[in-house]
Amino acid sequence: MHLIEVLFWLSLSLVFYAFLGYGILLYGLVVLNRSKGSKKSSYSQLYTPAVSLVIPCYNEAHILLEKIQNCLSQDYPRALIKIYFITDGSTDGFKEVLRHYPEIILLHEERRAGKTAAENRAMQFIDTPIVIFSDANTMLNSSAVRNIVRHFENPNVGCVSGEKRVMVEEKDSASSAGEGIYWKYESFLKKLDSEFHTAVGAAGELVAFRTDLYEALPEDTILDDFMQSMLIASKGYKIVYEPEAYALEKGSASIKEEMKRKIRISAGGWQSIQRLWNKIRPSTDFKLYFQYISHRVLRWTITPFLLLLIFVLNLVLWREHLIYSIFMVGQILFYLGAALGYILENKKIRLKLLFIPFYFCMMNYAVLLGLIRFLTKRQQGVWEKAVRK
Repeated sequence: MHLIEVLFWLSLSLVFYAFLGYGILLYGLVVLNRSKGSKKSSYSQLYTPAVSLVIPCYNEAHILLEKIQNCLSQDYPRALIKIYFITDGSTDGFKEVLRHYPEIILLHEERRAGKTAAENRAMQFIDTPIVIFSDANTMLNSSAVRNIVRHFENPNVGCVSGEKRVMVEEKDSASSAGEGIYWKYESFLKKLDSEFHTAVGAAGELVAFRTDLYEALPEDTILDDFMQSMLIASKGYKIVYEPEAYALEKGSASIKEEMKRKIRISAGGWQSIQRLWNKIRPSTDFKLYFQYISHRVLRWTITPFLLLLIFVLNLVLWREHLIYSIFMVGQILFYLGAALGYILENKKIRLKLLFIPFYFCMMNYAVLLGLIRFLTKRQQGVWEKAVRK
């Protein structure tokens, strides 16, 4: 087998591992642990520490009333939960909405320095042992706080991530539906990660930290939720994934809005890898390192380049053997499906069969654009949220 064939199969194997193989391997490891009689966590109904629920928002007055009512409806002792809304830089009618709820603590300053800066500032007011962050445009299930908090009874737990659920309707766009499919698969992986050793990062839609473990992050941090959770994991604490605490969110309003969101996440991924370089090491926690590289780093760095390499190598090899011809035809059909999905999406004709190839290609294209934005420092900590449906 000559060098081109070795490169082809190696590249193909890495891409398969990054998106599917890791999940298969992880599932096998989890099943093996279960067969050894691994203990399941038990929870005490008496464990109800004081918590702070913090909602960062920027010019989201249109959704504040629904979010406030959602926060107040949490099935948790009212005397033990403080609710904060951070509205730094907002210029809409947020004060008019919040003035009707004196039980809500408003934190506001005119300067808009971004979400990370707002959260750093808010932490100066937090005096509870646990702090929970949730986005303004996501609605929590009524038992979300209780289901998150129960994990902190274990002193080894430093962070708990809730589940992000994307509401997908029959008429939704390919980008919105693709996002929903992607998050279902991600949720499956996060459950396995958490059971095997630790979840790898947390989503800002719903995430909780031990207050004394929180670190003030640089204001230009793009993925504050991911960075904060991984810094906690690097100190030896566990990140638990709790699917029974979930945040409901509508999908992106269009391909353009979802692409904007994906590029920001990709730029943040490159930034996070750079800043975590000396924090997560195989010598200190091999399991965490293995999960981090497998679940995050491969997808955020080399897979789009490998996809391009695979296509080029396949062009060279397609006449060498029937297997290469089959792969060439498969690749062409896959990318044609993605292109057709893009064309039909713009014409408002939606075929669910094309959601996966379209969203897969969009994700990997966003990684390349995210790298450019990271290298040119065009992605700042202050950013405009993608418009949701």
